[in-house]
Amino acid sequence: MGAQLRVYKRRIRSVTATKKITKAMEMIAASRVVKAQRKVAASTPYATELTRAVTAVGTGSNTKHPLTTEAETATRSAVLLLTSDRGLAGAFNSSAIKAAEQLTARLEAEGKEVDTYIVGRRGLAHYNFRERKVVESWSGFTDEPTYADAKKVAGPLIEAIEKDTAEGGVDELHIVYTEFVSMMTQTAIDSRLLPLRLEEVAEETPKGEILPLYEFEPSAEDVLDALLPRYVESRIYNALLQSAASKHAATRRAMKSATDNAGDLITTLSRLANAARQAEITQEISEIVGGSAALADATAGSDK
Repeated sequence: MGAQLRVYKRRIRSVTATKKITKAMEMIAASRVVKAQRKVAASTPYATELTRAVTAVGTGSNTKHPLTTEAETATRSAVLLLTSDRGLAGAFNSSAIKAAEQLTARLEAEGKEVDTYIVGRRGLAHYNFRERKVVESWSGFTDEPTYADAKKVAGPLIEAIEKDTAEGGVDELHIVYTEFVSMMTQTAIDSRLLPLRLEEVAEETPKGEILPLYEFEPSAEDVLDALLPRYVESRIYNALLQSAASKHAATRRAMKSATDNAGDLITTLSRLANAARQAEITQEISEIVGGSAALADATAGSDK
C-alpha cells in the first residue's frame, strides 16, 4: 500500500507541474490573440479598398492583365498554404492542410498542374514526410507576421504569375489559410487571389453604393502593373494575420482543455491516493489489534 501511495503522489506532482505549464501557455495565447485581432482589424480595410480599386480599374478598361484576365485555358496553378511554425493548437494545422489537399485534388481533376508554396514548419513537415514537391517555403514568423514577411512571400508568387506557363509561370494563384471568425470559431478556407473575380467583388459591394470613376494616367495597364504587387502583398498580409489570430485562439482553446483535463486527473488521483492511504491506515490498525490480541493470548497462557 505504501508503494502505491507513493506512485499516486508522484503522478499528482507531475500532473500539477504540467497543469501550471498549460495554464501559462493559455494565458500567453489569450494575450497574443487580442493583439492579433487588432492587427487583423487594422489591415482589413486597406485590403478591401485596394481590391475595390483594382476592380474599378478592371471593369473600367478593356486591358488584358494577369490581375483581372483569366487565361483561355489554364494549365498551371500555384497554391499558397499558410500553417504555423509550432503545434499545440488542436486541429488548426490539420484543417488547413486538409483544405489545401482538397483544393489541389480539385485543380488536378480540372487538368491543371499545381505548384505548392508553404508558410510554416508544420505544413512543410507534412509535405516532406509524404515526399510531395514544394516549390518554396518560409518559416519563423507565423506567430507575429509583418508586412515585410508578406512581401517576402509575395515576391516569388508575383514572378510566377507574370511568367508564361511555358517558362514555369502559373495562370492562377490560390491561397489556403484559416479565417478568424471568433475566439471559438476558426475556419480553413481557400480563395483565388489571381486572376481577381470582378463579379464576386461587385457582389460584395453594398447595394446602392456607386464605385468611384477613375482616370488612368498614363494608362490602365500601367496602373494595374503598379497595383498588382500591392494587391497580392496586402491580401497575403491579411491572410497571415488571420492565420496568426486563428492559431493563437486554437492554442488558447487547446491549452484550456488540457488544463481542465489535468485538474480532473489530479482530482481522480487525489481520491485514489486518499483511498490508498485509508487502506494503509486500516491495515496498520488491523495489524496492531491483531498483534495486541496475540500478545494478550500469549500473556494469559504464560500465567496459567
